[in-house]
Amino acid sequence: MKNVSFGAAFLAELDAETPATRKCLERISESLYSWKPHEKSMGMGYLALIVAEIPKWITTMIESSEIDFATYQHFNLSTSAALVAHFEENIRGARKALQQVTDEQLAALFHLKNQGQVLFSSPVKDNIGSSINHMVHHRGQLTVYMRLNDIPVPSIYGPSADDKGF
Repeated sequence: MKNVSFGAAFLAELDAETPATRKCLERISESLYSWKPHEKSMGMGYLALIVAEIPKWITTMIESSEIDFATYQHFNLSTSAALVAHFEENIRGARKALQQVTDEQLAALFHLKNQGQVLFSSPVKDNIGSSINHMVHHRGQLTVYMRLNDIPVPSIYGPSADDKGF
């Protein structure tokens, strides 16, 4: 049995989650970006943006080992098509970074900061898996928002009530 690198394993996991994530993002209309199920909830547009940007986090972790909330540049949310294109760009970047990542880069510390102050540090490897899980978590939230707005929920790990096929 061949030994699979962590980069390859993370890439396979990201590739497995990408099609369903894309299907969800494609169905979110910009007319619903400000909708939220509760006053304490985030708006649907911001939630979709988080889902679309998480793959960029992976690239940033590998290439620069830090994200600072104060300087991180979010995509300017405009149209649904632009959001999906942003997601695709971020997936391409994450795929390339994961294909090229070395064990040394995975072992290096990633630092999450706010205005230069370190909030936490841990190995890049730990944060990549956590980021993929974070994307899946927020995609799950997004499917609830979709259901509450009568947007057909695509099949994700199997058929949905709206999409009986794969």
